[in-house]
Amino acid sequence: MNDPKNQNQINIELSDEMAEGVYSNLAVITHSSTEFVVDFIKMMPGVPKAKVKSRIILTPQHAKRLYRALKDNITKYEAAHGPIKESEGGDMPFQLSGPVGQA
Repeated sequence: MNDPKNQNQINIELSDEMAEGVYSNLAVITHSSTEFVVDFIKMMPGVPKAKVKSRIILTPQHAKRLYRALKDNITKYEAAHGPIKESEGGDMPFQLSGPVGQA
């Protein structure tokens, strides 16, 4: 018989390559009226050039869901492990150049 619980589940596949993940230590977010673009970047100390390792394009609705999910997970993480320490000042010690998000 059809279980109503199974009708709301999604089967998500994760390839071995994708399961390895991509390291990123910087994210740059731009947006237009119809989408958010999140570029995940890997910066190396002493190297003036950084590479975008992954780009995710989201609708505004999905961006807001991602924001809420991150906020919820950070709250749970800090409840279990204590506050996440941020670097003093919070500003990036470099200038970014490249395309600017526009509508």
